[in-house]
Amino acid sequence: MDEHHGLTERFVEHRPHLRAVAFRMLGSLSEADDALQDAWLRASRADVRQVQNLAGWLTTVVARVCLNMLRSRGSRREEPLDIQAADPLLGAASMGNPEQEVEMADSVGVALLVVLDTLSPAERVAFVLHDLFAVPFEEIAPMLERSPEATRQLASRARRRVKGAAPAPRVDLIRQREIVAAFLSATRSQDFQALITLLHPDVLLRADKAVMLTAAPVVVHGAEAVAKGAMAAMQRAQFTGPALLDGAVGLVMAPYGHLRVAITFTLVDGLITDIDVIAEPERLDRLNLTVPD
Repeated sequence: MDEHHGLTERFVEHRPHLRAVAFRMLGSLSEADDALQDAWLRASRADVRQVQNLAGWLTTVVARVCLNMLRSRGSRREEPLDIQAADPLLGAASMGNPEQEVEMADSVGVALLVVLDTLSPAERVAFVLHDLFAVPFEEIAPMLERSPEATRQLASRARRRVKGAAPAPRVDLIRQREIVAAFLSATRSQDFQALITLLHPDVLLRADKAVMLTAAPVVVHGAEAVAKGAMAAMQRAQFTGPALLDGAVGLVMAPYGHLRVAITFTLVDGLITDIDVIAEPERLDRLNLTVPD
């Protein structure tokens, strides 16, 4: 009983790290907590007296559970399932909490979650464990049933997808990111005057038919009209963050890591002259989406 109590305490101690690993693997807080519950059941049945690095061992257990969940996604639905019963190791506050889900997505980076969602399960595990949590390839390889060198190649392939090609040198990405971040902040805080200062007087906003479910694309012209429309649309926009879209800084909306809307901006002399809101699947598929540094 004392040994089990001690394991429980240590699992709770490592839980924030394990949850962070699981969330980056799965892109969903409720699925991450499912994985932790499964990992706890496995750990509680194991003999860990000879385990010298319990944090590393638990990370491996969680990673194996997540790998199985990723591989099974093709045969079941993709929306996360809520945990059915509270568990003292998980905490009731995390269960079915959309606000906490959004906070976690913001902290990780919405663009990163979108790109991770395009990777194969093996690529995702190799990249997340090695590049984000510094787990050696020699420890990752057995769970993927690959050699360390093959595992290194998986992570390298994933890394190229995450980083993408270098953007055109003429693009001032730092200034672009400042303006896009200010746009997101102003729309979220409903600061009309701050938003107006970012827009060219003749700014043009286009939203394709899938954005508003209209028969034709929506076109809005002029700073005041665009500002009002953007504030109304973005006030409740969750799971939204910066991304590189075809080499330029834009915004993506991606609930649970699944890309739904992309917003591109054209800047001239530090002002936004054009905004393109994209939701049609074929247009989203054509975008080269990568993670900003």
